[in-house]
Amino acid sequence: MKINEKMLAGMREAMARLHRDGPAAATTSIQQTLAGLMPRGAPGARDAAPPGTGDAVGTAGGFVPDLLARLGITTPPDGSRFQLPAFAPQPVAPAQGATPTPGEFRAGTFVNHAGTRDYKLYIPSTYTGQTLPLVVMLHGCTQSPDDFAVGTRWNAIAEEWPCLVLYPAQSSAANPTRCWNWFNVDHQQRGAGEPSLIAGMTREVIANYHADPARIYIAGLSAGGAMAVAMGTLYPELYAAVGAHSGIPYAAANDLPSALGVMQSAGASTDAAPGAGTPTIVFHGDRDQTVHPRNSDHIVSQCVPPRTQAQMQTRQAEGTERTYTQTTHQGPDGTVVAEHWLVHGAGHAWFGGDRRGSFTDGTGPDASREMMRFFAAHAHPTAALAAAGIEREQA
Repeated sequence: MKINEKMLAGMREAMARLHRDGPAAATTSIQQTLAGLMPRGAPGARDAAPPGTGDAVGTAGGFVPDLLARLGITTPPDGSRFQLPAFAPQPVAPAQGATPTPGEFRAGTFVNHAGTRDYKLYIPSTYTGQTLPLVVMLHGCTQSPDDFAVGTRWNAIAEEWPCLVLYPAQSSAANPTRCWNWFNVDHQQRGAGEPSLIAGMTREVIANYHADPARIYIAGLSAGGAMAVAMGTLYPELYAAVGAHSGIPYAAANDLPSALGVMQSAGASTDAAPGAGTPTIVFHGDRDQTVHPRNSDHIVSQCVPPRTQAQMQTRQAEGTERTYTQTTHQGPDGTVVAEHWLVHGAGHAWFGGDRRGSFTDGTGPDASREMMRFFAAHAHPTAALAAAGIEREQA
């Protein structure tokens, strides 16, 4: 077996251990694989740590660049990092097709300097060319737009709360497990990488379908939730609100080892880029073994501006015995700037979802409806005024 093939085999084993034993086991597996491939006596080489020992993330991060050079794996001339997939748990069940909705589900492709991405766009049956809100939905690892639409029931939401729904699709060429590369520094910058693709795709749909520029929202699950948070940070003038389900704060990691560390234990919150403060609603299960629940606290701390007041209450999800703690953050003028829903006894799955989709939890609360309620209460005042001015000029 070639050395590169050994490395890929080691990555597959790490993913299997993540599914079975959790992030700590996965990081140990990666450390063992990399250490085993290092030439004995080479700088940074060391014996693989036995299963269950502690510093796998730090050790792997220390000699990965040297190892890649020894493996003959070249990095792009612009200095961008070698990309490895982020991990996700095994899907609960494959999607079997969405409940029929009267609208239209169109396929499309967007291209810019950063590459090409496909997408699906749901157009509700009530659409006749009028101005509607637009919700951008970012799927998690191993998912697809169709699967995500099934699991979140967002197409049905679009019929009840008339809006357009855009589902960008991550490609397996960009990430073997179709995760959004939220952990890579090349995809944490405005105007570059995947953020530029998602923002460009959003703007194209706004222009082509006359979406309301004051009511553009973005949400996602897991890796998609992490990228949704990044988009709200990098493009605050474009997105009026963010929904993060089982996600990770912006710029919390800069490579795969640090990503696994954040997923496992949620290190200290990072400072967000200038312009952060986009209204955000966060959902997370307190028994999530894939993305540590403390990540949800850090997402909120990044988006909540100074001088806010928090109100906390514990409730029972309708029709179930499950409880959740909802923390609402209000600004000085009483406007709700963030909501944090910590769902007790829940894991890594979309709450209130359709079980025919992957990574769904049919038990409440209904994350999709609550996100739509939150979104409907937020709009960009300046964008709304600009849009009104354009309408007056055209009248």
